[in-house]
Amino acid sequence: MVEHVRPIPPVPAGLALIVSRVKEVFERMETLQRPVILILGAGAVGLAVAGRLSGVAGVYAACRPVHAGAIRDRGLVMEGIWGDGTVRGVIPVSAPEEVPPAVDFVVITAKGTDTRAVCEEYAGIIRGRPTASLQNGIGNEEIIADYTDTVIGGTVTTNFAVVGPGHVRVSSESAPMRLGAWSAGAGEAPGRLIEIVRSAGIPVEADADIRSGKWAKALLNIAVNPLCALLAAPVEVAADGNIRETVAALIRETFAVAGAEGVRLPWATADDYLAHLFSVQVPDFAAVYPSMYYDLRLGRRTEIDLLNGYVARLGERHGIATPHNRCIAGLVRYAEAHPVTR
Repeated sequence: MVEHVRPIPPVPAGLALIVSRVKEVFERMETLQRPVILILGAGAVGLAVAGRLSGVAGVYAACRPVHAGAIRDRGLVMEGIWGDGTVRGVIPVSAPEEVPPAVDFVVITAKGTDTRAVCEEYAGIIRGRPTASLQNGIGNEEIIADYTDTVIGGTVTTNFAVVGPGHVRVSSESAPMRLGAWSAGAGEAPGRLIEIVRSAGIPVEADADIRSGKWAKALLNIAVNPLCALLAAPVEVAADGNIRETVAALIRETFAVAGAEGVRLPWATADDYLAHLFSVQVPDFAAVYPSMYYDLRLGRRTEIDLLNGYVARLGERHGIATPHNRCIAGLVRYAEAHPVTR
């Protein structure tokens, strides 16, 4: 016997409209519950982070006009290990007035030379809000602490690059992002930010001693960036017999200053780190030209005062001689002031 199945009657138009409206309400509620994050100084790092976070948060990115225009026109284009495609959830801004009042976190990815200026411009938003630094060099968090009591330090060891206007590439990732409380009043803010970052699919770990983590990451930059910039050579130059002794002196001075600052580095001695530098880091980055090389070639300010210059200043404060770091910082400053025209 064949059983006849009665067709399901169509949903009345009125009921369909109600279902649609209820769905819209829930979507709006979900949007309202999403955290709001403002990224300041969004270049390669900031735009890539913004692209990933936009899947779990409302993201506003203060970036250069060339990027802002492209993102408004067709979205942020991403490629590489963090995914390929166009992201339309990033909202570019060019002034504090364009940022909504309900910001939950501020993330600064600006070049270290711009930290003070960025904080001044967005001081009204930063004040009283958890603010994280995902910047190279050491000393950025101290500047940010002049504007908020809740400072989160961070490190990123990922290869980011700008491909074109509103277009970024994430090529490789040698370690997870690390975030931790920099200021005593950070409370639960670092943990909340870590949860948001992790939910966006970005590998991230908590760091109970982020100050040490920032110094540890800066060691490679202190050792090779200025030498590569001055010599117009890739990282492998650090292992050259004529250069190696200078690199060792830079690191030994830095370890002495870090110890006086109470920073506990992952390597017990400078020689332990130097063994790691020459056996692992220099070979891994042998063909790479650091950003400081490009800064000098393009006539831009470098981050030397957040690297070797910072070590020299702290050395003076503690009565520790840092002749090699002081010399290198002076040479880079001279090169900044007298760009080579090609």
